[in-house]
Amino acid sequence: MFGTIFNTLTIIVGSVIGSIFKKGIKHEYHNILMQAMGLVAIVLGIEAVVHHLPSSKYPVLFIVSLAIGGLIGQKLNLEVRFNNLVNKFSKSNLAEGLSTAILLFCIGSLSILGPIEAALKEDYTYLLANGILDGITSIVLASTFGIGIAIAGIVLFIWQGSIYLITILLEGAINHSLLNELSIVGGILILASGLNILEIKKFKTLNLIPALLVSPLLFLIIELFQF
Repeated sequence: MFGTIFNTLTIIVGSVIGSIFKKGIKHEYHNILMQAMGLVAIVLGIEAVVHHLPSSKYPVLFIVSLAIGGLIGQKLNLEVRFNNLVNKFSKSNLAEGLSTAILLFCIGSLSILGPIEAALKEDYTYLLANGILDGITSIVLASTFGIGIAIAGIVLFIWQGSIYLITILLEGAINHSLLNELSIVGGILILASGLNILEIKKFKTLNLIPALLVSPLLFLIIELFQF
């Protein structure tokens, strides 16, 4: 868990540093930082899809996952529930920043493969590299959205910790094709977040989050029955 703890601390420290900078940054600089983060999210999302889609065993699986996941998320109204919860503690646009931070920090390939490598090989290279990247990203996000971005560090700890523990319990049964499908859906969600930040198109990104659960579930069903 060393790598995950390091990753979490870099986000928290970066959020503190960024929130300090926030007080001295003019409005126009906040705008350019938001534009920069929007572009970063778009590039990362496209990279994830382009990198993983050609290796997909079931190229249409992500479409079905997003459709079913979106319907579930809309039914549960996750976007509104999340925004209402965050707005109880902050009157700024923290909800948008926090949802983007959680997607950027948790759904990247390094954040998924890192704890798996740590559990199977005690190799922390991915997590240390991811921690440095997330620390820098959290500084930029917190300078725009505030100290609340640090909450994403807690979410990441739970996320990576869960992957780490599941990998230990299911050692030898981890299917990298399944991780590939998860990365495709995650990349699309990150891309949607970038478009949201740039105000190109408003997506209810959080309502699509269940697709991350639907994708591996459908994959396992297909593999089990060999459709």
